[in-house]
Amino acid sequence: MNDMKVGDILLEQMLITPEQLQEVLEIQKNLSPAPLLGKLLVKLGYVKEADLQVLLDRHGKRQPFTEVLLALGCITKEDLDVALEMSGNEFLPLDQILLNLDFVTEETLARAIATYVDRPFMHLKLVKSNVKKGLAASIISFSTPPLMVVPVSTDDVFITIAMNHPLPHEELQRLEAQIKLKVVTVIAQKSEIARAQKLFMGFSVNDEVEQKGLELPDSMMDMMAEETEEPDLDLDLYKVTEKDSLLVKMVNKIIYDAYKNKASDIHIEPYPGKNDIVVRMRVDGKCSVYQVLPCKYKYAIPSRIKIMAELDIAERRRPQDGKIDFKRFGPADVELRVATMPTVGHLEDVVIRLLSLGEPMLFDKLGLTRRNREALIAAINKPYGLILVVGPTGSGKTTTLHSAIAVANTPDVKIWTAEDPVEITQKGLRQVQVNARIGLTFAAVLRSFLRLDPDIIMIGEMRDLETASIVVEASLTGHLVLSTLHTNSAPETVTRLLEMGLDPFSFSDSILCVLAQRLAASLCGHCKEKYRPGEVELGELIEEYGTEDFAATGINKEKIFLAKAVGCDQCQHTGYLGRIGIHELLICNDAMKSLIRKRSETEKLRLQAMAEGMTTLKQDGILKVMHGLTDIHEIRRVCVR
Repeated sequence: MNDMKVGDILLEQMLITPEQLQEVLEIQKNLSPAPLLGKLLVKLGYVKEADLQVLLDRHGKRQPFTEVLLALGCITKEDLDVALEMSGNEFLPLDQILLNLDFVTEETLARAIATYVDRPFMHLKLVKSNVKKGLAASIISFSTPPLMVVPVSTDDVFITIAMNHPLPHEELQRLEAQIKLKVVTVIAQKSEIARAQKLFMGFSVNDEVEQKGLELPDSMMDMMAEETEEPDLDLDLYKVTEKDSLLVKMVNKIIYDAYKNKASDIHIEPYPGKNDIVVRMRVDGKCSVYQVLPCKYKYAIPSRIKIMAELDIAERRRPQDGKIDFKRFGPADVELRVATMPTVGHLEDVVIRLLSLGEPMLFDKLGLTRRNREALIAAINKPYGLILVVGPTGSGKTTTLHSAIAVANTPDVKIWTAEDPVEITQKGLRQVQVNARIGLTFAAVLRSFLRLDPDIIMIGEMRDLETASIVVEASLTGHLVLSTLHTNSAPETVTRLLEMGLDPFSFSDSILCVLAQRLAASLCGHCKEKYRPGEVELGELIEEYGTEDFAATGINKEKIFLAKAVGCDQCQHTGYLGRIGIHELLICNDAMKSLIRKRSETEKLRLQAMAEGMTTLKQDGILKVMHGLTDIHEIRRVCVR
């Protein structure tokens, strides 16, 4: 830090004269408590506020923010040390850590920042703004996260702008040049700034990053409803560009909210005539309405999404699909798969799938029973053979495959994967993105893999007989192959593949096991309520499980406790948070292989598998109900039998 005093620096920079400095020092001496020298110089008009702030920053003359917090009594030294350590470990700003730990309130933090940067603090809820919406939108869009700004009041010369942190001097000059007004800055609470922004724009770029699950407010709906004319189709197509700020922010907010809420899909559903657009999201397997938007955007929103996905916005008669790297448009590192579908009224539905790239789930976190876990690990450790994971779309098959492969992923094992898309990455795997448009299909990639000396091969999906035949061949020639299939149960998978045309003898020799799975919503661990079930409820559960099968489990009925959904802030008052896997594992031993060679019916395969210890999907789900992880309503929703 510079040892020179503020007055000496101002003299050196020739911002004040010695006479002015002497005059201010005399005034400061006679006031109690003595105000800061710089504040007095600004108040007397000897120094501009902006020049003083630049000088303080450039010469390091501000009191450290941590000292300001301690001096104001906002926090204890012990709590501050904890926050500083956590800030360094988590690479988060100190003010964010302080709020996360509830060490300070938002108002206390804002007042401390105001003291630190020597700006006035203001409560925005006490102020009625006279700034026009157009000017406000320009100012709000000017800043970038985590800085938030909103105009408070204006006249012909000055405009007062509230901020959660001060703008850098150069940015402030650029803003003044842009709006042709002198800027006076004040510090306000972030939540009050966000609320004021919504009054002008509905939401802002900063709102996308900092606020959680905000709905579009009524003020935005009113603003949108001002234009009641039906948009012209051709004109609307050319009107939608990267620079349409409100539309860009609207689409970005929809996607970012879906990302924050851990949604798997976004559904954009425009309707003919003057009917509104319905936006739905699928979270934890359940679709719910996220927002209803005015009909005038029914062409603009699909077109904007198609621009982001580099699709043909002039083509509305046939389905299209593409992808978006959202890092280019917003703050979330997520890949989006976009599919459009023409609907009645010359409209288009858009479905966006969110593919968060990440690490594989730990194998022990899959929720497998002890028998299923040990059998699956034994199969993974075999030198060759075929392991199948089956279930409907979105049932977690890829997650399970990657978790299984992670068990065998060691430096002495060479693993190749072919996926569409590559969602999960692991160090040590060689992963290939399938691209059917250029002929890089699963079958083509698999043939090439066999020439690359692999130990383990993962094929994202067996979509046709050609791929299935090569998979079986690869598993018989010294490779361990893992793949997926869209079937309802483990026994059905066997009969389905035989019906596709696989040779029963080759298939029976190659198959090691088939794992069928579903995902059910798990009860929120923060609010679920445990209870002892009555005789009638417990009897129904046992009957649904199978009385004889339940007796074989050895579970003591007297020790069974169930749980029910309650609802809290953590789970958005739904009672459910996250999902849990339920499974059935068919192990292919000699008796099962014999039935496969005879092309036995699904029911015979199921009875044989259950005789050898397989629990069905529903039985596995009921066991998880008895452990208080979910409830029977969820199990009935995802399981047929």
